[in-house]
Amino acid sequence: MNVSSTWAALAAHIATATHAGPGSNVAIVTSGETTHDAVGALVGEVYRRGGTPQVILADPEHEATALALADQEVLATPGVLESYAIRWADIYVAFRGMVPPTRGLADPKRRALLRAAQGAVSSLRWKQTRWCLVRVPTRAWAQMIGQDFDGLVQEFFAGCLGNWPAQRAEWEEWAKRLGQVQRLRVVASGTDLRLSVSGRPWVVFAGEENLPDGEIATAPVETSADGELAVPGPFWFAGEEIRDLVLTFRDGLLIDLSARRGEQFARALCETDAGASRVGEFGIGVSAAVRTVTGDLLIDEKIMGTVHIALGRAYAECGGTNKSVVHWDIVKDLRSPGSYLLADDSWPVVDEGRLAFAGRPS
Repeated sequence: MNVSSTWAALAAHIATATHAGPGSNVAIVTSGETTHDAVGALVGEVYRRGGTPQVILADPEHEATALALADQEVLATPGVLESYAIRWADIYVAFRGMVPPTRGLADPKRRALLRAAQGAVSSLRWKQTRWCLVRVPTRAWAQMIGQDFDGLVQEFFAGCLGNWPAQRAEWEEWAKRLGQVQRLRVVASGTDLRLSVSGRPWVVFAGEENLPDGEIATAPVETSADGELAVPGPFWFAGEEIRDLVLTFRDGLLIDLSARRGEQFARALCETDAGASRVGEFGIGVSAAVRTVTGDLLIDEKIMGTVHIALGRAYAECGGTNKSVVHWDIVKDLRSPGSYLLADDSWPVVDEGRLAFAGRPS
């Protein structure tokens, strides 16, 4: 693989997907050295197309310093420079290197406070720009999770540079079929979660806003989530490890939460505002290119054979009304025996990791 030319191809794809052209103002946020090549390729591509790129550094090391030293008022304030850049920009692109978190330095409630401020910036980005988030694998992350770095990189590029027009056409047909569904049920070991999606349209994510990409999603009826969702093993969100998470819902509201690690942070996150304890999104991973569970939710939610919910902010285009500065994706891997996503109590949309759209009754 010629990595230099592949970064150039990715930059061209992002510029096309976000409609960068003459006069475009493009804010590019980088997490630092691990995304240097990606940022450089996009800066050049934007200039070639007649736009104006501006690069902002958001190094996780500085975030760790803020968590250790900043007072609560500062932690709770949305980033001023990034917020200004979003108001200036037509297009926002963030390259986020997968950097292992610094362990044990921050109080979970302080981390949740910072995450809420970052969520406010995300809400602003959703409303005011054409945007794309890119999660870039690193050797350090591969080592942390015990996976081959070169393999992760190959999956990353395959999940970013697919034949998106063909994929979109296929997934749009799947979304239409899902639009006929009234009820969903996720069944697996320790999990039995029911949601209503009656009257809610589904949207397709095919290479425009999150890379790697590949999901179909909707906004469940806000009062409908009922039952338990268990997520064994570790994953990371906002720099915090969460392990063996169990969520319990009644009438759409999160009523109980437990985790072997990260419970205090998860509870604080769900108490951020009134909408943070309700399900704002339900998604199905449909990417055949992304296969390895990384513990990074932005990547894992795309894996074919997984489903995910997001606590907090809903997609308005799906009819969702739940409002929150939080949007916390939580991935459930159904690629194991006895694991299913059932539609209307009978159609196995995901059957032990296999997608079964062809079996939808007419």
